[in-house]
Amino acid sequence: MKKTILILVVLFGAAAFSPSSLFAQDESMQKWMDYMTPGDMHKMLAAHTGAWNAKTTFWMAPGGEPTNSEATANGEMIMGGRYLMSKFKGNMMGMPFEGLSIEGYDNATKMFNSSWVDNMGTGIMLMTGKYDETTKQVVYTGKTVDPISGNYVDVRQVVKYNSDGSMLMEMYGPAPDGKEFKTMEITFTKQ
Repeated sequence: MKKTILILVVLFGAAAFSPSSLFAQDESMQKWMDYMTPGDMHKMLAAHTGAWNAKTTFWMAPGGEPTNSEATANGEMIMGGRYLMSKFKGNMMGMPFEGLSIEGYDNATKMFNSSWVDNMGTGIMLMTGKYDETTKQVVYTGKTVDPISGNYVDVRQVVKYNSDGSMLMEMYGPAPDGKEFKTMEITFTKQ
């Protein structure tokens, strides 16, 4: 019995180190390295580090009067240049406002990912999007909780990268009738 077990161990060990097995390990390792290595999309995110001024317009309802405010944002690349973390400070509806976003580009899915938290709620908004080279924008879609109903609702965010280095972010959410409307617009300019 011991002899049979020893023979099986030797056979399995030899199979694990066969040339085809080593090639598969090399190929897997290369895929993992490609997955973890920051690329051009991460460089694009890195261009948005530093201090920014933010001019914000909010709409509480379709066709309603907008509310304007100013804020600041500070972005830094984290985790070895893989993610952009941005901290926001300003005022919203007469109250101090703080927010935090983390954006990244997933080399495997070829998608941008974004998370958002702020002091005006206790949820986390998660979105994914694709970059359009022609329009120089990322269109994110995702879900967030409507605090009134407690249900998840669809949201859409469009981030436009302007040739002058500024950015325009537009946020869309559901109106009471269920149709989408623009809830927010922020213009970011570098300080």
